[in-house]
Amino acid sequence: QVQFVESGGGLVQPGGSLRLSCAASGSAFTIYIMGWYRQAPGKQRELIAAITSGGSTNYADSVKGRFTISRDNPKNTVYLEMNNLKPEDTAVYYCNSADLGPDPREYDAWGQGTQVTVSS
Repeated sequence: QVQFVESGGGLVQPGGSLRLSCAASGSAFTIYIMGWYRQAPGKQRELIAAITSGGSTNYADSVKGRFTISRDNPKNTVYLEMNNLKPEDTAVYYCNSADLGPDPREYDAWGQGTQVTVSS
């Protein structure tokens, strides 16, 4: 069973930056595609960025050009660099596998997530 621990969230002003980290343990070495998901208040959880073990990346249109996902395979850690943050980026951010596609309902073993609040 894989476990995920997200960290790095906080309160930031619009235009600011944050770097999120996700430490995976258990059977994490079996995950080919890792993803960052977020869930805003009153909205469904959604996949916003994904990275393969080889480093290929894909982003949701809402974050493309502002967010960068990266991965340290030996450390089983995934990062999300977020720049030019907007109030609509306010959400709880989670990491998990994306091997079965972008629907978060395909996955269990979610961590606690890390809250990102963008506000002046």
